[in-house]
Amino acid sequence: MFDGLITGFANVAAFIYGLIAYAKLQTRITTATDGWLDLIAFDFFGRRMLRGTRSDSLFRSAILAELFRPRQTRQAIIDILTGLTGRAPIIFEPGRPQDTGAYAPGLSGDGKGYGLAYGLAGGYGSLLMPYQILVHAFRPALAGIPNVIGYGGPAGGYSTASTFEYGNLDMIEGAVTDADIYGAVDNVRAAGITAWVAITD
Repeated sequence: MFDGLITGFANVAAFIYGLIAYAKLQTRITTATDGWLDLIAFDFFGRRMLRGTRSDSLFRSAILAELFRPRQTRQAIIDILTGLTGRAPIIFEPGRPQDTGAYAPGLSGDGKGYGLAYGLAGGYGSLLMPYQILVHAFRPALAGIPNVIGYGGPAGGYSTASTFEYGNLDMIEGAVTDADIYGAVDNVRAAGITAWVAITD
């Protein structure tokens, strides 16, 4: 009887100790697990970052990468779109001479035309478009239903890698929507900057 009484107290104390140890793990992003990672992501990013089918370690890595992602620079837009789609965007700033070139002699006024790049550096610049950037983003090259042939292609047969079947949107893997691309640019652009985004395949 005495052993049962002591064992009961010991089990309760062990449970409480385990609960305290588990709660302590949840206080840091690097050690948090389960639904606590979802709560951390919601706390920092709202509904912008959802777990989906990611494991704890992959979701934790995504949270940390998004938390410390560079923002408010041209390179930040390039990095986020390259990471999202696998293809680097083309960015044009109408007021940036590196994007537009120049159509005048150099600063010294000697007529040698230092920096002259008319027709070579990209597009026509304009100071009438201050604080605006033109982003040409690309959809990812690879998205679809694995091992299923597309409509109009040769149907699968014996010893072939593809099959033919009716698919639905839930079967698509790796799909990045246009809204994802617009949202990514909006999340890293500087405040007060208008980003005009064109998306092509």
